Amino acid sequence: MMREQILSLLERNSRMTPEEIAVLLGSSSDIIEAEIRKMEEENIICGYNTLINWNAAGSDKVTALIEVRVTPQRGQGFDNIAERIYNYPEVQSVYLISGAYDLLVIMEGRSIRDIASFVSSKLSTLDSVLSTATHFILKKYKDDGIIFEQKKKDERQLLTP
Repeated sequence: MMREQILSLLERNSRMTPEEIAVLLGSSSDIIEAEIRKMEEENIICGYNTLINWNAAGSDKVTALIEVRVTPQRGQGFDNIAERIYNYPEVQSVYLISGAYDLLVIMEGRSIRDIASFVSSKLSTLDSVLSTATHFILKKYKDDGIIFEQKKKDERQLLTP
């Protein structure tokens, strides 16, 4: 139970210290620190990320969601082709999905041309790949539970004649 509570807290804010978590859970920081270390060793906690609003930072990155239909390999299913895809440094994420496509690949590039080049020269040329469909993120409203642009509350007073 404590593990799930620690994981939930860290998932919401990876910058929380063991001391802060200990206060919230009514435990000691030594116990929390040991539990976090153990979960890192067991590969339950796989890393810590910072979520950045690149538009607000003035960056012109392009994010693409690429649906990939593949032929699974005998005895290995989708694992080998997924591994070949996730080993490309430009690929951020690879998921096995249900529906018309088998894999979902998420990647970032400097331009639409970079992503198109990756799809045409690297991804679609893999033996098991049957087809792809590329979707570009036009605007992020919410990512990983974080709302990017909060509406500003109108604090003017309503006046009626």
